[in-house]
Parts: sequence; C-alpha cells; structure tokens
Amino acid sequence: MSDPGYTVRCREYAEAIWELEEAGIPVRQVRIARWLGVTPVSVSEMVRRMQVEGLVLIEGEIRLTEEGRYLAEVVVRRHRLAERFLSEVLELPWAKVHEEAEVWETMISDDVEKAMWAKMEDPQTCPHGNPIPGAGYQPPEMKPLSEMDTDEALLLERISEELELDVEMMRFLDENGLRPQCRIRMIQKDPYGAVTVEVGDRQVGIGRFASERLFVAVEASRSP
Repeated sequence: MSDPGYTVRCREYAEAIWELEEAGIPVRQVRIARWLGVTPVSVSEMVRRMQVEGLVLIEGEIRLTEEGRYLAEVVVRRHRLAERFLSEVLELPWAKVHEEAEVWETMISDDVEKAMWAKMEDPQTCPHGNPIPGAGYQPPEMKPLSEMDTDEALLLERISEELELDVEMMRFLDENGLRPQCRIRMIQKDPYGAVTVEVGDRQVGIGRFASERLFVAVEASRSP
C-alpha cells in the first residue's frame, strides 16, 4: 500500500465495511457505494485491489480478513476517539464532529491515540453512543426507537453511523435534544413508520428512516 491515495481509500473502505457489519447490513458492493457516496465501478475496482492485498474476502458478501479487520478496528477506534475529543475537549458543535473526525482519524499516531485515551479518561463510546473498539463497552439491551410502545419512556443509547453521515440529520437531532442518554417518551406512531416523541418539554416528529436507526436502552425504562 505504498500509494498514499490508495492507503487513504483503503482505510475508508475498511471502515465502511466494519460499520455496515456493525449495523447488520449485508456487505455488498452496492451497499458500500451508497455508504461512501461513490460509484459502483469505483467500489468494484477498490474491492478487487483489497482482495489482492489480502484485506477482504468475497464470498457472496464482502468480509474483512484478519488483517483487514485489524486495519478497520484501528481506523474506527481513532475516528470515534477523535469525535469524542473534538466534542468534549475542543467543544466543536456536536453535529459536525463526524465530518471533522474523518480528517483527524488519518493523522492520529499510536502516541497521540494513547494521549487521547488518557486525557478523556478511557471513554467507551463516541459522542453518538457508538462503541469505541477495544474500550470494553458492554451495551445494554437495545431496540430501535421505532419499536417503542405508545407512552413508553426510555433513554436514547445510540445513534447509528448511518445517520451520522447526514449532517442535516445530525443538526436536527442536536437542535431537538436527541442525544444519547436523553429521555424519550413515545407519543404516537403512524402506519407509515413515522413517530412523534416527547423530549424534554417539546414534541418531535421523526421519520421512519431515522426512527429505525435511533436505539433506546430497554433496561433503562422508566415510568412516563
């Protein structure tokens, strides 16, 4: 991987494959293309090159090899550490840290990573509730917000990486107080999957796509 451009793309693809697996989405070329916002042709060429490098296997779906998984874990860990650092230490707007972390993750060395761990006292998740690989995070039992019952009240645990890719969506969540550990009460659900929830002193309408990608902690249930 001596080509710097290829090295950067390789990291991006390994990270995307990891995140698709984490979300339970079958890892196929068309899914990677949508996730990264690139053409299927570009994905095909890149995946073939990664296969030659021994980073992925193609067996119906695309899977990371042991070497590919190690690379992906490093990238994802540094990305989520960077998000946490940017949000908590540098106090950047919460909705913007994902995009900024895409740049930071490529420049974090082993020494800087260790310093970030120490500075933030061993964080276990990114600001959006996604686990930092190697941090020992033990997630509670969760379910999508879309599966909450009317009048059920739960704590938001995680915002999927798929939503993090949409800056406007993240801004919407931020402006309406939909951050991990906020208390959410289900007000109503419509037949098309959209929901209305209560967060603090406001009611918020959320479409089906987002409500299926916001996860609440079942064991954190409270009386409404």
